Amino acid sequence: MNWENQDKDPWGNKNDAPDFDELIKKFSSILGGKKSSNNSNGSSGGGNGFNISLSRMFLYALFAFSILYAYQSVYQLDASERAVILRFGKFYEEQQEGLNFRLAGIDERYIENVSLTRRYTQTNSMLTRDENIVDVTVSAQYRIANLKDFVLNVKDPEGSLRQAIESALRHVVGDNTLEQTLTVGRENIAQEVQTRLQGILDSYATGLIVQQVNIEKTDPPAAVKDAFDDVVAAREDKERLQNEAERYALSIVPEARGQAQARIRNAEGYKLEVVANAEGEVGRFTQLLSEYEKAPRVTRDRMYIDAMQSVLSNTSKVMIDVDSGNNLMLLPLDKMMEESSKSINVDRLNLRRGGDNE
Repeated sequence: MNWENQDKDPWGNKNDAPDFDELIKKFSSILGGKKSSNNSNGSSGGGNGFNISLSRMFLYALFAFSILYAYQSVYQLDASERAVILRFGKFYEEQQEGLNFRLAGIDERYIENVSLTRRYTQTNSMLTRDENIVDVTVSAQYRIANLKDFVLNVKDPEGSLRQAIESALRHVVGDNTLEQTLTVGRENIAQEVQTRLQGILDSYATGLIVQQVNIEKTDPPAAVKDAFDDVVAAREDKERLQNEAERYALSIVPEARGQAQARIRNAEGYKLEVVANAEGEVGRFTQLLSEYEKAPRVTRDRMYIDAMQSVLSNTSKVMIDVDSGNNLMLLPLDKMMEESSKSINVDRLNLRRGGDNE
């Protein structure tokens, strides 16, 4: 059933929408279909149908091309991505995250992840200030700071980075000795290389920023590596012994100071004791002198008796002089027994202390 020219659709509803074939016919008439329809030889109907089919195919192709072109022109950038657009080889704009548009086939697009931290490592043989060769392994962490400079200013930015690292490293290592490069100077070398490397990259406007430079490893030449290992081991032993000496000094000095203070206090106490005893002896002698001046004979006899008592009380034998000429020896057995018991007790105490110490 042909219902193209009817006002209703097959379900009986009024069809107000324009017919697609009618649109094709009108478009065909624009392209020259009217001229074909004015021919009076009876062949105008076939030409008109051909033109309509051709126009329809052209519209379909145009529609498909539009969809494909839109697909090629519209794209999305992630939060970490940026894009540089070149129109006819000239910088046009830098596009941010989200949906973006470019003229496909006309614009050139360069997309890079600007938040990604990249890492590069290389090992080179360097000449030090004292004309020694050392193998240095250096690593650099960097990222893109300016995408426009990264894309337009340098043909190979990362290749330029590698050459700049080698140049900066050779310059810095050449200002240091082999010992500094192998031992304590590695951190300073890394900082100087980072500063010099960033300066080179900025002068070339590469759009790269160096986040960190590390000296991973420094090795002497293989011919003298064993000797340098011995030097490093000796240096470590030196530092260890110095640390042990410092710890011993920190422990022994306070102890010595305490002993010195104790001896000083003992000396001061002994000084006070001697002075007090001397003053007491002086006082006693002064009193004795006054008594002696009052009664010289009595005082002299009293002093003699006291002296003899002091001497005889410390001896176990007593000699008695008698008038007949035969001297007698007196043995005070009671005092001798007391002294003997005291001596035995002292010996036992010393033996007990010796056993406890063992």
